[in-house]
Amino acid sequence: MKLRQNKSMKSFRNPFASRNKNNNNNTMQNEQNRTDIENQSEEELKLQSEVEASEQKPMEENPVERLTAELAEQKDQHMRLYAEFDNFRKRSMKERADYLKSAGSDVIISLLPIIDDFERALKASAHIDEKEPMKEGMTLVYHKLKLSLEQKGLKAMNTIGTDFDVDVHEAITNIPAGDDMKGKVVDELEKGYWFNDKVIRHAKVVVGS
Repeated sequence: MKLRQNKSMKSFRNPFASRNKNNNNNTMQNEQNRTDIENQSEEELKLQSEVEASEQKPMEENPVERLTAELAEQKDQHMRLYAEFDNFRKRSMKERADYLKSAGSDVIISLLPIIDDFERALKASAHIDEKEPMKEGMTLVYHKLKLSLEQKGLKAMNTIGTDFDVDVHEAITNIPAGDDMKGKVVDELEKGYWFNDKVIRHAKVVVGS
């Protein structure tokens, strides 16, 4: 009787024990899943933080590239400075050459009325014999003065019969003229002069109309 009862007891299983075991297994599984999720979230957050930090952190400049850029900038500044100096040098040389060409122009201009007086005197004495001492001396002085001024760069304008040009001519009056002299210089009242290819006195002329 007792032996049968023990067999019955062995064959009997507690249903609550199995249920508790399943609950424990589920609890452990849930905790494991939660831990995995937390670990995964931490890894994702860490990875995201590293990505954001790498995006915000400026890239370190390559020393070779930086030196190359600085060298190019210095070279550009040097070329600009050299170009400015070269332009200044050329401008200074041109100004100096112009100054040397125009140097003494005031003196030349002051001598032009004397040449005019010589030419008027020679024209008025056209009827006098060329061998007359006074006329001969006056002619000699006139030619010597004119030659000296021409050697300095003075040049008389030839205006009669040429087209009227406001850059070199000063029109005093207009007179009727034929079609072939219309717009041309008919007469010259005062001679014009160049000095080193620069007009120092405009010719006063009469223009045909």
